Amino acid sequence: MRTSAAGRSVAIMKQKSLFLLADASLRSVIDRIRPDQFDLPAPGGWLSTPDPTVRDVIAAHAKDEAWVPDVLAGRTMDEVGTRWDGDLLGDDPIASYDAFNDTATAAVTAFENPDAVAHLSYGDYPVTVYFEHTAFYRGFQAPTIAKFLGLEYSMPTELVDALYETVTTQLDSLRAIGVFPPEVPVPAGSDRETQLLGLVGFYSE
Repeated sequence: MRTSAAGRSVAIMKQKSLFLLADASLRSVIDRIRPDQFDLPAPGGWLSTPDPTVRDVIAAHAKDEAWVPDVLAGRTMDEVGTRWDGDLLGDDPIASYDAFNDTATAAVTAFENPDAVAHLSYGDYPVTVYFEHTAFYRGFQAPTIAKFLGLEYSMPTELVDALYETVTTQLDSLRAIGVFPPEVPVPAGSDRETQLLGLVGFYSE
């Protein structure tokens, strides 16, 4: 049975909120990366770039943010072309990332079409699914980057709860397509954030 227009509107508001929470959480980590950390080697599994650095990680997130308005406008990769190729960070990587983040935040906040389709590199999906996928990426990258760089960080309670609710209903299917690695055991009595990170395979001592 097709979901009502009211139901679709509620769903998109919920997924917009999830995206914005995850996006702001990731920015809170990236904004604390120091210039002397830009050239540090990043884990090879984070990016397809050979021998990635922390600056490459920031660049990847800046590019991801840059695409948000185009995706929400219904543009395809062919239509956008090479607009976001090349170095988007310039001489001030954090300020450049923040500018793309501001533009993406404004685009998501203003977006209201519950029937829109996002044309992604891995297929066409409802925009609500796009919001979920990007929230997973940003939400779990934030603690991963923070831990790697030794930054103090805790996921906001609202984000933990929203991710728990969204992820657990589709965890098996997401894991089957490689979105999440296998579950990792966590210490008994762990807080909800640690339990979530273990559930999706991102917990480490």
